[in-house]
Amino acid sequence: MTRPRFWDPQGRRSGGIPTYPWKMAPAGLLTRRQLRARGLRPGGQQVAAQIMWRSRRSTTGVRVAYLYRLTLAAPVRPMTEGRWRALAAANTARRTCPTCGTDAGYVLPAHLGTCLPCADGVPLAA
Repeated sequence: MTRPRFWDPQGRRSGGIPTYPWKMAPAGLLTRRQLRARGLRPGGQQVAAQIMWRSRRSTTGVRVAYLYRLTLAAPVRPMTEGRWRALAAANTARRTCPTCGTDAGYVLPAHLGTCLPCADGVPLAA
């Protein structure tokens, strides 16, 4: 029986970072998404380990997910009134057409940079 390609719990082959194959990480180590689902964040801690797997999506053929210790995770910071205002302003800017100046009601396509009527050459009447 051969060991899995990405099995390196001591980190000898992967630059000192313990490496595990997909779905074989030890308990107590979670990805950022898994921490976020529990209302936590890494909180400045170093990467404890990584998961590696083969993927055709990646140019290198291998994808990586970093793992953090659950015991060192901190709670997510609550949204303050200033953060809510900044988020609302950013979303408004993403919906406002620079050509006609109207709120399109949707996020403008990045490849066009304008609302759909302006991209078609028919600006909206204000």
